[in-house]
Amino acid sequence: MQLIHSTARFRPYTHASGGWGSAHSVLNILWREQAMGAASAALLKQNKPKGFACVSCAWAKPEHPHALEFCENGAKATAWELTSRRTGPDFFDTHTLTELRDWSDYQLEQHGRLTHPMRYDAATDRYQQVSWETAFEGIGQQLKRLEPDSVVFYASGRASLETSFMYQLFARAYGTNNLPDSSNMCHESTSVGLQHSIGVPVGTVTLADFEHTDCILFFGQNVGSNSPRMLHPLQEARKRGIPIISFNPLRERGLERFVNPQSPKEMLGPDSTAISTQYHQVKIGGDLAAVAGMIKAMVAMDQQARAEGREGVIDRAFVEQHTEGLEPLLSAVDGYTWTALEQRSGLSRSAMEAAAFVYARAERAMLVYGMGITQHRQGVHNVQMLVNLLLLRGNIGKPGAGICPVRGHSNVQGQRTVGITEDPAKVPADKLQALFGIQVPPHKGRATVEACEGIVDGSVKGFIGLGGNFLRAIPDTGRMEPAWAGLALNVQVATKLNRSHLVPAEHTWLLPCLGRIEIDRQQGVEQAYTTEDSTGVVRGWRGTREPGSESLLAEVAIVAGLAEATLGQASGIDWAGWRDDYSRIRQAIAQVYPAIFHDFEQRMWQPGGFHRPLPAVQRDWATPSGKAQFVTPPSLDENQDEHAAVAGQHDVLQLMTLRSNDQFNTTVYGYEDRFRGVSGTRSVVFLNRNDIERLGFRPGQWLTLRTAVEPEVRREVGPLQIIAYDIPVGCAAAYYPECNPLVPLWHYAEGSKVPAAKSVPVTLHAAQPGAQGGARQIPEKDQVV
Repeated sequence: MQLIHSTARFRPYTHASGGWGSAHSVLNILWREQAMGAASAALLKQNKPKGFACVSCAWAKPEHPHALEFCENGAKATAWELTSRRTGPDFFDTHTLTELRDWSDYQLEQHGRLTHPMRYDAATDRYQQVSWETAFEGIGQQLKRLEPDSVVFYASGRASLETSFMYQLFARAYGTNNLPDSSNMCHESTSVGLQHSIGVPVGTVTLADFEHTDCILFFGQNVGSNSPRMLHPLQEARKRGIPIISFNPLRERGLERFVNPQSPKEMLGPDSTAISTQYHQVKIGGDLAAVAGMIKAMVAMDQQARAEGREGVIDRAFVEQHTEGLEPLLSAVDGYTWTALEQRSGLSRSAMEAAAFVYARAERAMLVYGMGITQHRQGVHNVQMLVNLLLLRGNIGKPGAGICPVRGHSNVQGQRTVGITEDPAKVPADKLQALFGIQVPPHKGRATVEACEGIVDGSVKGFIGLGGNFLRAIPDTGRMEPAWAGLALNVQVATKLNRSHLVPAEHTWLLPCLGRIEIDRQQGVEQAYTTEDSTGVVRGWRGTREPGSESLLAEVAIVAGLAEATLGQASGIDWAGWRDDYSRIRQAIAQVYPAIFHDFEQRMWQPGGFHRPLPAVQRDWATPSGKAQFVTPPSLDENQDEHAAVAGQHDVLQLMTLRSNDQFNTTVYGYEDRFRGVSGTRSVVFLNRNDIERLGFRPGQWLTLRTAVEPEVRREVGPLQIIAYDIPVGCAAAYYPECNPLVPLWHYAEGSKVPAAKSVPVTLHAAQPGAQGGARQIPEKDQVV
């Protein structure tokens, strides 16, 4: 894959997260999007009662919000949606899709909001404006011609609970369970791992737990860029003297220091809050070994305490009453030597013991993690190993304790709650049959990896995308893009132009929708919508700004229009009635899921929303045995089979893909990765100086990265410029989604099929002369971060 270059600048960033850097970044994007007035007014209502839910991350919204309840990335997402820039029919009159495929992701989305429904015309290689009636009728006709199981219904995690519920009903009424979603690419390892270990597929921590905890552990999560509003409870915890222990391959600024942009005292003074009290730069793929080392240290402490007549550090009463499977885990841990644990984790024995000591003396501890845990071949076991650590101390089911997976897109967890899943066993099929006359197909549908496999082998003929940029978010994009062109139908519901819209199928449609911030009126009545955050809290929201175009439709209206055109009278659902009154959709949701959504219409507006029931919080374990499960990982080796394939090759590094400070998922807001000191480019690779020198390269040199396994398939990305960085030896990091071509489709987590983008074996190759384009060489002294 050839990347686009621009003049690069690398400078160490020495300031705290937040502070003036954050404020300047927000003002810059408001000005650039020509949305200073509209977005500034909207930000005052963001994540507030009767306001709108942030269109960015899914982090929890407090019952009593701050004066400005948004973060830097949330403000960027708002400005991005409320931009005054437009991508209308006149734009497509002058640009072919062939031309637009040479544009960067940033250039495509930065051009502005889509305004009219469009159909691709192959003769001119352009999108042409059509009416909504024409679009619905044309798409419906194509869907009627296709075999239902050859069509994929993808959901990005942006849509409301109401839209998501309708969407999965449409797919199942059509005749398929092909409902992949963005969770398949990030936290499916959480859903699988937690369900097996504690009987619920989501986390157990609420915002209130941050007020009562005695210790917080972080694994594989960059709070400063991906969920900055979490820094407020973290700062409050640190001011109470609560230790925060972080495990991450890179030293991320948000986990180091923070200045609260809403505090005049902090903004005007020299001080900042140190976030992590211990920071352990675990090797990529070394989390299993690091946690095993902590457990080994705790067992030794427990044995010594009991030998001396003191209370042990393992909560034996909790373990005996509430768990099973401890002895096989302890036996495995006992067999791990400290030498092996150090080699696998990249940490010293003393580092693992230090973390274990602090954790063991905390009465209540919580564990926060992100995709640095889930996007590995052993992602499910990574999650379960974290649960093992909590169970040893009884740290699930008491205030201030629990497990906290940090979800990505703003309603990705909620859409799962209301039925977006490929597994029919996870939906109440009997109720869908009784209430709506829908016969849920009995066989499993396709999740993301299976959908990609079907596109490659030709068994998938149609694709409907409810938001997102699927073609950029998925792995193995070098193989996927040519296969994508073989689809019979490609339908994209979107707010802005992206790569998934530019590789046309035989029939391609672009359907622009309202954004979450915009007022949704149906039959002249303003509608409300709901979302579920990372902590399982459901709340009601309303748009606050006028729509960006009179031709936009709400996502609910688009789903209803597609369903009516495709199904006709074949389902017992009043799609038009639901479109006109969202309270009727919520009534249906409550009928299907009464334990979660009873009294939905009233509870969605109560202060702080309402929390979905989580049996594990009450120490009620919805597992087959009725007990929480200790799970023993089969191996501490992240890529055991792949390591065997490259045995003896000392030039193989483990690559993790990462996001910049100026990015959310596949959306790139700009080219300023402020915290890592990178400006003006995304064409970089972060390497340890020792690896740079031993492999015969130099900082500033241009490289091509190649996947080190399955050599018969050429997977490469470049040229990328080397930055000497503080990253463990044997590891490399580069940006997502640019490096997705390096991730083989089969390189996924066992049990969840989450693409293992956080640990890909790669080799480095000098780029051809002249490949660096317009980028300039930077003095070596300025490249060390």
